[in-house]
Formats: sequence, structure tokens, C-alpha cells
Amino acid sequence: MTDKHDLIQPDRGQPATALHLVSKDGFADWAKRLNAGQRAALAAQKFEGAGYETAIVPDGDGWFAVGGVANPAALSSWCLARLAEVLPAGTYRLEEDAPGPALLGWVTAQYRFDRYRSEAPDEAPRVLVTKGVKAIAPALAEAAATELVRDLVNTPAEDMGPAELEAVATALAKAHRAELHVTKGDLLERDYPMVHMVGRAAGRAHAPRLIELEWGDPAHPRVAVIGKGVCFDSGGLDIKPSSAMLLMKKDMGGAAHALALAQLIMQAALPIRLHLLIPAVENAISGNAFRPGDVLRSRAGLSVEIGNTDAEGRLVLGDALARAGELKPALVIDFATLTGAARVALGPDLPAMFARNDSTAEALLAAGTACDDPCWRLPLWSGYRDYLKSDVADLNNSPSNGFAGTIAAALFLDRFVPDGVDWAHFDTFAWRPVAKPGRPKGGEALGLRAAWHMLRGRFGG
Repeated sequence: MTDKHDLIQPDRGQPATALHLVSKDGFADWAKRLNAGQRAALAAQKFEGAGYETAIVPDGDGWFAVGGVANPAALSSWCLARLAEVLPAGTYRLEEDAPGPALLGWVTAQYRFDRYRSEAPDEAPRVLVTKGVKAIAPALAEAAATELVRDLVNTPAEDMGPAELEAVATALAKAHRAELHVTKGDLLERDYPMVHMVGRAAGRAHAPRLIELEWGDPAHPRVAVIGKGVCFDSGGLDIKPSSAMLLMKKDMGGAAHALALAQLIMQAALPIRLHLLIPAVENAISGNAFRPGDVLRSRAGLSVEIGNTDAEGRLVLGDALARAGELKPALVIDFATLTGAARVALGPDLPAMFARNDSTAEALLAAGTACDDPCWRLPLWSGYRDYLKSDVADLNNSPSNGFAGTIAAALFLDRFVPDGVDWAHFDTFAWRPVAKPGRPKGGEALGLRAAWHMLRGRFGG
């Protein structure tokens, strides 16, 4: 695909086709400025200014484009996305106002995942020029991070296993002079026993590991970012039905979010000490797969009875959270495609967010709303801690009563975060089942930009 840095460029007066934005309420007054032929062209295209409507209007020897938006004076991230999807290749200029947050959607609308197509379309870009030069780099960075999540999630499990996640982390470490440490084999079994047990049934090519990256000045506040890296989830011996396995290549969506957030942090030189952790496994089935009823040790010293081998993501995250907490972070954020119950409650677009501190939750909610990446807070309701009780161990990984599955999973994770640590957890879908302007069907970043804007607001940069 075209280099993303070609899609938004500084406006130096270069030739460009005009773009106009109009609302449904303002359309009649705006159309009065046009001639009869132009109004007829709009009528022929049934353009009335409704959201995401587009039209091309003749103008002398050329033409201009018009798009419908809710409010031309307050654009969202997606207000230009439909135009970027349907307009002919070329260079464009928004006439009335600066594009602002809509720069993001202009870029993400031109995303294509064509890695496996024998004849990938050679599609020329739609380029937007803007005088708001300072907004270009942040928009491109967020678009690149969003598209990193999409690429990683869209890639099938055979080509996106634990080794491939390690390769992505290695490339990030090299690009930003970060320290990388990977634990696997006998050391993984000793130091991260739940990560080892979940992943030990996989073949050698997809062997489990704990990937750690550290970056930044050690004197700065330590922030841990953790992503669930279950590269494929068969369900283990509690095997999923085939229909439920079809999307399980996306079960490493938490890791994709964590890698993308780390990329944003390092690119912007945010003044923090970043600690990225990715427990990377495949939950496979073989003669040495862990079993229902097994009791696992954990890095934190807690014992865990396995009520369901398909509740494996919380196990690998438990060891990673324990490791992060040992280094006394100022903040821990984790991302995980953790529970189907979150999707039942909130649907595919809205990540469930949990936080120990009200101020952190409020900052995440506000940041998500402001940048068009909303999330919804659910409670760490202590009354449900009894759901995690086991007759033989400290915890059971999967309550059998079927109630409050998303909250129970978050409460399980909470047991592995040291007391007093500021911690937020995103239960995200990482997938878009139906395309929207700027947001194609497939892997998707949901909660990534909310977390990024919150971090930038809290720590500066």
C-alpha cells in the first residue's frame, strides 16, 4: 500500500480539488450559492447533506466534492473517511475549515489488508493537504498504530504465532533503542508457570514465551502495558465449537493493542519508563495439554484450579501482571480479548474498561470520548469475588454460575496486581464485524487511542 506519509501533506498551495462539508440542516442555504446545473447534479446524486453522503459537482472545466456531516464546525475522526474511500485518486483540500481530528479517518479509510492476494490492487492514493501542519504527525502516528493492530489481528495464526509477536517487539526495540528480554523454555516453566502451562501443548514453532520490552529514562514514572497474546485459542480440552474458533486468530488482539500503544509512546518520546509485557502462547490440544481440574502454580504464589481450559487468557495475564507489579509501576494498563460476556453486554464497538482508581477511569472515559474511541466502565464489584472460590486452591479460573463473566474475569486479574497499584483493564473485541467509514471489517483497534490520549494527558508529551 501507499506510504501513509503520502496521504496527508502540508498545504503549500499545490493544485488540489476542493472538498466542501455541509450538514443536512445547512444544506439548503449552502446550495443557494450554487448554480442551477450544480444543484441539479446534487439532486441527481440524491445528496441532501446527511452523514456520510458524498457527491461530485461540476465546476467550470473541473469539479469539486461535497460530503455530508453532522456539524462542519466540529468534525469527528470519521467525517472525511467516506470521501477518502470513494473519491477518485488525487489531491484534495478542505475549503471551509481545518480537518482536525478527521485527518485520522482520511488515512485509515485507505487501509487495505492484501497480504494474501495474488493480485493486490495497485490503488493510487487520495492525498489531503492541510495548513494545520502540527496536526499531521500525531494523526499519522495514530493511524499507523491503528493499522498495526489491524495487520496483526488480520494475519492468520500460522503466520502470527508467539515467534512472530516476538519479531514485532524486536523490531520496535531496535527502532527505538529499547531493551528486549524474552523468557521461554525451562526458565518460562520456572518463572511464569501459568504462561508455560497454557502454551505447552503447542508445537515447537509456536512455543510459549514472555516478551518484555523496557524503554525510557528509569527516573521517569514506570508504566506497564500488557497485552494478552493468545495467538490461537482452540479452547484447549474444553474445546470450542468450530463456529467459535473461526475468529480465534484475533485472540492476540490484546498483544496487538499493547504493541501499538508502545509504538505511540516511544515515537512521541513520552517521559515515562515503559515496561511492555506480552505473554505469547497458543492454546492448543495435545497429549500434554493442561486439563480441567488441574491446579496451576502462578508467579504470584497463588494456586489456581482450572474450571475451564477455555478461560486461559486470564491465566497468562496473571503471571504478566504479577511480573509488572514487582517493579512498582505508577500505572498498569492491560488489553485483552478476554470474555464473550463483554460483547454480550456492550457489543463489538465498545470495550469494557475496569479501573481501580476513579480518577484513572474518568480520564480514560474522557479521553476516549474526545478522540472518538469510546469505552465503558464496568465495576470491580467485590461482591462477586466469591465466584472465584475453589474447594482445593486459592482461586478457580472460571466460575460455573454463568453470572457477570466479564466482571469475574477482571476480579481474577485483580488478584495478581499488588495492592495500591493503579491498574486499568480493557476487555476489547479487537474486531469489526461490519464495516463503517474509515473502519473496514476485520481487525480493529478499540481502546487503543483512549489509552494513548489518557497517557499523553497524564504524563505530557
